[in-house]
Amino acid sequence: MNEFEKNVQTKRNDAIDSGIGFVVSFGVFAAMFIIATVIKVVGS
Repeated sequence: MNEFEKNVQTKRNDAIDSGIGFVVSFGVFAAMFIIATVIKVVGS
């Protein structure tokens, strides 16, 4: 076992972290889409 496997900084599940990252990035792109749609509707 190498040094990094012995000295783990966090014991949390990586699936939780990747799920949070997916939700946050999806939320950012969804917000950009909504803002662009609102600008398009207001502008026309």
